[in-house]
Amino acid sequence: MELGVYSFGDVQRDPATGELGSTAEAQRNLLEAIQLADQVGLDYFGIGEHHTREMPASAATVILGAAAATTKNILLGSAVTVLSTDDPVRVFQQFATLDALSNGRAEITAGRGSSTESFPLFGHSLNDYDDLYAEKLDLLLRLNESENITWEGRFRPALDDALVVPRPENGKLPIWLATGGNPNSTVRAAIAGLPISYAIIGGQAERFAPLSDLYRKAVEQVNVPGADTRISVASPGFIGEDAKAAKDLWWNHYHEAFRALGEIRGFPAPRRESYDYEANGGGALFVGSPEEIAGRIVALHGAMKHDRHFFQMDLGQLAQKDFLRSIELLGTKVKPLVDAALAEKATAATA
Repeated sequence: MELGVYSFGDVQRDPATGELGSTAEAQRNLLEAIQLADQVGLDYFGIGEHHTREMPASAATVILGAAAATTKNILLGSAVTVLSTDDPVRVFQQFATLDALSNGRAEITAGRGSSTESFPLFGHSLNDYDDLYAEKLDLLLRLNESENITWEGRFRPALDDALVVPRPENGKLPIWLATGGNPNSTVRAAIAGLPISYAIIGGQAERFAPLSDLYRKAVEQVNVPGADTRISVASPGFIGEDAKAAKDLWWNHYHEAFRALGEIRGFPAPRRESYDYEANGGGALFVGSPEEIAGRIVALHGAMKHDRHFFQMDLGQLAQKDFLRSIELLGTKVKPLVDAALAEKATAATA
């Protein structure tokens, strides 16, 4: 089980003035977090693409490139790249460059994105939401197969035996397909032979188990040669030494983040009762002590058999010191517990 972190580059709030801090500082905070994640033995760090004042991580490969030079082992990826509004040629070139700088540690997670601010920013119509994604995913996958490509579509100029370099260190880039729980996306990933990443941000986490079953059945049926059939789960989460204190602290930031988002998208602010329901037991919010979180990861693995689990910790202006401490606990406390529990289960299964 790989464990990791993802972030949209949450901007800090000045505790003295209450004003939002610098978007530049948010980028430096991200780099510090990635470096710590590598030091404490985590497997993966992903940066999600957003274009807002509160979440300004709009150029993931730049930050990940800086991290490539200052880390040794951690995998570096997007979580997600909003492929619909980007140019697949540039996406591929940027991540292939990151791959070179990191000695083969780069990954792409491609998705439609849960936010739509990139559509007007880059001149795309939401009327083309599905068509843009399908066409650009096709081109990205073709680029990953060959350095010379001939291709034609609706949304970008055609390519005629075009040379696309640099090439990835190990021949191809790992490309994951991200979904918030769409069965069609699940089948699309299986047909393409791609690993799938489920964003589980609300409700009970095990409700995604039927989707992981669907994915594996579709993989078996299509039987794509050389398919990468891994499953990952992305969850909101926060870890503290004490479970109650962690839940109380993170509630303030969770509430603020979704209150602000609700004002934009037209839904009410979350209630503490709902938060407590989802931050305990089988809920989608992995908030608590290291022992509690390790147990919940292992329990979800029993239902989904996923290969990677990574967490969004910094939201609602969570202080950087608290973000870093949560990363540290995930690497030094949670990961050893998860590794030991899964190893024990594997041994018991083969006995």
